[in-house]
This record gives sequence, structure tokens and C-alpha cells, in this order.
Amino acid sequence: MSALPFAQSPAAWKDPSPHRAQFVTVDTGVRLEVLDWGGSGRPLVLLAGGGNTAHVFNDFAPKLTGVCHVYGITRRGFGASGFSPDGFGADRLGDDVIAVLDALKLDTPVLAGHSIAGEELSSVGTRRPDRVAGLIYLDAAYPYAFDNGTGPSVDNFQKLQAPQPPESGESDLASFSALARRQQKTDGFAFPEAELRQQRDATTDGRVGRWRDSPASPLLLTGMKKYASLRVPALIIFADPHGQGSWVDNSADPAVHAAARAYTAALSALVEKQIRVVRSCAPAAHVVTIAGAHHYVYLSNESEVLREMRAFLANLPTSAQTPAR
Repeated sequence: MSALPFAQSPAAWKDPSPHRAQFVTVDTGVRLEVLDWGGSGRPLVLLAGGGNTAHVFNDFAPKLTGVCHVYGITRRGFGASGFSPDGFGADRLGDDVIAVLDALKLDTPVLAGHSIAGEELSSVGTRRPDRVAGLIYLDAAYPYAFDNGTGPSVDNFQKLQAPQPPESGESDLASFSALARRQQKTDGFAFPEAELRQQRDATTDGRVGRWRDSPASPLLLTGMKKYASLRVPALIIFADPHGQGSWVDNSADPAVHAAARAYTAALSALVEKQIRVVRSCAPAAHVVTIAGAHHYVYLSNESEVLREMRAFLANLPTSAQTPAR
């Protein structure tokens, strides 16, 4: 089955990001939303983390169009992309990416992925290294992306419980701009409004409504594979130690600070163990740690991530460029 692109509501709102949207068929009945921000140079394809769509890069992507032609893909089962559970798994998602590259005739692009997109990066980089010039892991090189049997498991990470901010109040849901302000106050950054609208309905009076269904959410770790080597250049960025958001820093509750310190210490121990796995699996990769960055490292520490990405891109061979349009 496949989902048709949904209409944004209220109809008067328009996405201000300078991209063009199209849909690419990657499987029987499954079309993926692809955003094109334009730009010059080698193609760079952005892959969102779990629960997000390509619109999460609306503010970030245009800052790379001076060095690349930037695209974004919304994976199957999220946002406006279609969905089929048949054969769902890391390599199916990797094949979806390759199908988009083929359809758009993108010759040896760079793939950059956040969080769970690490499994798509490693799937493509392991099975089809001829199709990409390089990979950029944005806090994405966890066991679903690299696992040589000596590191922590995904379960080790999932068992950790971070302290949670207070629930959104009615005033926070008065509009999508209000919700963005709330996220800025809580996390220290906010998703683009278009991404918030991909995640939640809008009511007829412009308030933030219910969460949208993303049928792929419970399947993201289904079909996870043990990728233990990488044959393409890679930039691997970790947040370590992880920041827990502005709300923790601003909290007056000692219990919140104590819980955050305990969580950060436990998480850092796992991350540092995983970094050793990554260095073993991808010894030629450039591994960077950004202290205090949020898991959404490209939003919380945008300037540092952009600097590392530009340096990595500048050092790649320049023979493959974006095809003429």
C-alpha cells in the first residue's frame, strides 16, 4: 500500500524553504518525497533520523548549497512518502536510497544521515561503495550502523532513561510557531515549522493537533544488520557527552540535574565504547566528537557541523559532479 502526499493545513501556510519537491518511485506502490534545494558542485543527499522527514533540514540544507547540490529524502513510512512493510529492513531502506540516486542520475554523491539513518549509510557504503563518494554520520554511527561484536548493543542504549521535560501546555499548542518557541526553550533549538507540520496535524483554527501516524516507526530496527567494515571515505560525528537540552541547564530542581548527570555519564560510557568499535570498523574515517551537543547535533551545534562537513567535502576527489539539469 502507499500513502498519498497529505495536504498542509491551514491552506494559507506555505513552506518558506527554497526547495523543490518531487516524488520518486522506489518500489511497487511506494514513492518517496525528495526535496531539492539546488546548489552547485557534487550532489549531497541528506537522510533524516527516525520520526523525521527531509523537511527537518529546511534551515540547514541551504547553508551547504554553496559547495554542493543538496537533496533530501523522506524515507518510506514517514511524512508524505509512501509505505510498504514488505522486506522492511536496513538493506531495503538502503536500496530505496540507491533507487533515488538512480532515478535522479546522481553520480557518486555524498550521503549524510542523522541518527537511525546510519543504517542506510552503512548499508549503501558496505554493499554499493561504487555508488557514493563518501558518507557523513551525524550522531548516527551507533550499533545499527557499526557492530563488530565487541561494542554495546542497541538495547544497552535503549535501557537508559533520560530525564524528561514537562509536557507541552495548551499555550504551547496554540500555533506551530508557539510549539517551535517551546522547543527552542526546551532544547536550545527548534525544528523548522515545516517539519513540525509533517509530524502533527493542524486544526481548522491553526492550533497544533494530533500526532500523525508514521507506519514505519515500529519497524525501524527490524532487519538491522551487523555492518563491520566500510570501504568509502567517512566523516563520523558523535555528540559526547550529550547535552540534555536548555531545560536541564535552566531547571531549579536538584533532582533534574542529578538525573541528567547520571544519564550523561552512563550514555558517555556507551558512546566511548561505540567509538572504539567505529575506529575498528572504519579505521580510515575521520571521527569527531562535539562535547555538549544534542543528539540533533546539526541543529544544536550547526556551525561546528557545517565546518566539519565543508572540510570533508573539500578533501574528496572532485571528478564526480552534479549532472547538468
